[in-house]
Amino acid sequence: MPSQSVTRTLTRTTTVAAGAFAPGHLGGLTQFLPFELVDDVLEQTGTLQRRVRTLPSRVGIYFVLALGLFPGLGYQRVWDKLVAGLSGLNLCTPSEAALRHLRKRLGPKPLELLFNVLAVPLARPSTSGVCYRRWRTVAFDGCNSLKAPDMPRIRALLGKVRHHWGMSGYPSLRLTVLCETGTRGLLGAVFGPAEAGEIVQAGRLLPRLTSQMLLLADRAYDGDEFLGQVADTGAQFLVRLSARRRPAVLAVLPDGSYLTRFHHVHVRVIDADITVTTSKGQSITGRYLLATTLTDHRRDPADTLLRLYHERWEIETAYYSLRHTLLTGRVLRSQDPRGLEQEVWALLTLYQVLRMAMTDAVESLPGADPDRASFTVALHAARDHVIRADHIVPERTNSQGLAAAVRTGLLPPRRARTSARKVKSPTSRYPAHPTSGHPLKSQNVTSLTVVLRAQPASARPTGHGGQRNQVLQIIRTAPSRVWHARDLAAALGITTRYDSFCVQLGRWTREGLLNKVANATYTLATDWMPPDTQPSSQERS
Repeated sequence: MPSQSVTRTLTRTTTVAAGAFAPGHLGGLTQFLPFELVDDVLEQTGTLQRRVRTLPSRVGIYFVLALGLFPGLGYQRVWDKLVAGLSGLNLCTPSEAALRHLRKRLGPKPLELLFNVLAVPLARPSTSGVCYRRWRTVAFDGCNSLKAPDMPRIRALLGKVRHHWGMSGYPSLRLTVLCETGTRGLLGAVFGPAEAGEIVQAGRLLPRLTSQMLLLADRAYDGDEFLGQVADTGAQFLVRLSARRRPAVLAVLPDGSYLTRFHHVHVRVIDADITVTTSKGQSITGRYLLATTLTDHRRDPADTLLRLYHERWEIETAYYSLRHTLLTGRVLRSQDPRGLEQEVWALLTLYQVLRMAMTDAVESLPGADPDRASFTVALHAARDHVIRADHIVPERTNSQGLAAAVRTGLLPPRRARTSARKVKSPTSRYPAHPTSGHPLKSQNVTSLTVVLRAQPASARPTGHGGQRNQVLQIIRTAPSRVWHARDLAAALGITTRYDSFCVQLGRWTREGLLNKVANATYTLATDWMPPDTQPSSQERS
């Protein structure tokens, strides 16, 4: 019919950099990665071109970032994406060899500096889900599933993991990041061979912590020395302890948690059983042993901190977005060490810029939580903008920009769910089924019960931890008294191995639990004690 044959002509205005710099863009993400910032990074790292070439250094930065945006395409196809929306500008068509030379000319330094400039807290403190009280919640964790090409120079750098059935297929890269749990943005990153210790890498990120942060971490980070280093930064922490640990019970608080000391750090331990009931009637119970520097049980109830610890899992979602949504599980493309380092920094920078755009879009909606922003929606919208060369520079009206796509595709509010945790990249083709009792398929949680253990596990009357707590309990009966080792041994009924008992007293003194005032003579260390448990002046006299 004639009415169905009516056509309409649409015109579009695109603003890009002039001349040879035109292909240097990232669509709508360019507003978060402006030309001035890229030029400044190139100048600081000494990689800015001395003369304007057909492929300027700025174009090279955006090209390397675009390689991460289109991981399944080769160099030539990615370049075609960058210039697809720039028809009529008579731009050059470089060969793949020229693009490879452009990457080598840049090296990894400008991408590393660019990421470090962007690795900052993304959300305002008032944004929903970002802070607990006055502290911004952050988390440490490592990822060992980034695979690099199986090439001689890569194997020499990363090595290969040896299993009992043989060598792994691809060299693995270990990545450890400090993540802002509210937005899943990155505050720092360290990567290297898989054999590199996760704690060692995390130690290099400690300068990123500030006194305005609350660190959430799992059992891999429960070492006394590491927690002491975290406390020295001024940050608070809430860390899960290994179930094998038996902290000393210095004072039991009214809510059932207790105070202890890890060397020079005063810590509160929360020992609780958490039971969840699913929509299908299944009950799952697990024990959580948490240590925190938030020692006031009135301001920070144990139940609140146990629920807050769940925010640590947001870093797992960040890794999933990076490894499986952005990279789609692919092996990294670079086949030499410098190129591999450049590629990883570019991926981290691209991920951070996407999170910046998502956070900026959500913060324009009052009360919206950043975890409702879909990384998949933002990623596909960013790819479309690169192809169309849209919104490269800020415009008055941004109704069709990346922010609009994120706001339109908001996820529904988070549901409480549980399922078995499975390894995304198992080392065996026949992985064992989970044995944690969690359902294999996700189920909604209908109720959650928290029960604090009234009797701390470390107060058991047997073993090293029990004897230490018995000594502390005996001394607490008369805090002002000076106790000799023989008196303590007699109170415990120790008739043999007296020398070993004295060695234990010396170790507890070095840990800060006791004060040694004379040879084999001890008093209770009171600097850790809360005001309502310290001995009065009359008791001291």
